[in-house]
Amino acid sequence: MAQSIDGRKVAILATHGFEQTELTEPQKALKNAGATVHVVSPEQGSIRGFKHLDPGENVTVDRALSEAKADDYDALLIPGGLYNPDELRTNEAALQFVREFFKAGKPVGAICHGPQVLISAGLVKGRTLTAVTPIRVDLTNAGATVLDQEVVTDKGLVTSRTPKDLPAFCAKLIEEIGEGRHRGQAAAAAE
Repeated sequence: MAQSIDGRKVAILATHGFEQTELTEPQKALKNAGATVHVVSPEQGSIRGFKHLDPGENVTVDRALSEAKADDYDALLIPGGLYNPDELRTNEAALQFVREFFKAGKPVGAICHGPQVLISAGLVKGRTLTAVTPIRVDLTNAGATVLDQEVVTDKGLVTSRTPKDLPAFCAKLIEEIGEGRHRGQAAAAAE
């Protein structure tokens, strides 16, 4: 049985163009482990996913980014997709929301292209992570050490490459949320 994270609240930061399974599979795993999960978005109503390049399904937005506070959550998830991270990384409110999780030492998970948001937020220098192949050079250029593994954990930061890594990603994210705050996460964010 998976670890229980009863009573924990997790924000999934996403907008139109997220990779469908990279949002829905962790959302389901987190809920099954006992967490309350909110989709937080700059958009209101619903956002549309993609299955790589093909349109996917709509997902309901639980809280507008303008109303969300990192203090209300125990952890953050950033799904990938070709379009989602690109939109979020140019949204200063989204970047500040992400920075607040790091400053507080809270667990953060990012998969596929999701770490692009972390690059733009200035949070990868000196960190070890993984991501989908096309953004690994970007991560290296931003000062990260990049490994080609299904899941990499560094002081509360959990990253994975692609949807095929979701089982390992979800399990490790739940484990990190269960452990709570990570002083190393907050220290790395302050550098």
